[in-house]
Amino acid sequence: MILAVSLAVGMAGYREFERLQWDSSFLNSAMLLGGMGPVDAPQTRGGKLFAGFYALYAGLVFIVVGGLVIAPALHRLLHRVHLGDET
Repeated sequence: MILAVSLAVGMAGYREFERLQWDSSFLNSAMLLGGMGPVDAPQTRGGKLFAGFYALYAGLVFIVVGGLVIAPALHRLLHRVHLGDET
């Protein structure tokens, strides 16, 4: 759900600020969310600001979602090796 909403926001932003077609907006948004960077360099001031903030957001989403996915496994591992049992 987070990925779908993030992709939709990115597509709308590229469409609005850079006037890219929907397929190019999708490609640029997907590449930023995947950590590869945009395909089309922004040309307008608004597009550059949007791309910068969207890239920061995409990086933070990656870190947060990665943490949420890994946390249960790490928690289980810590229980298995009894870390934190000081009694």
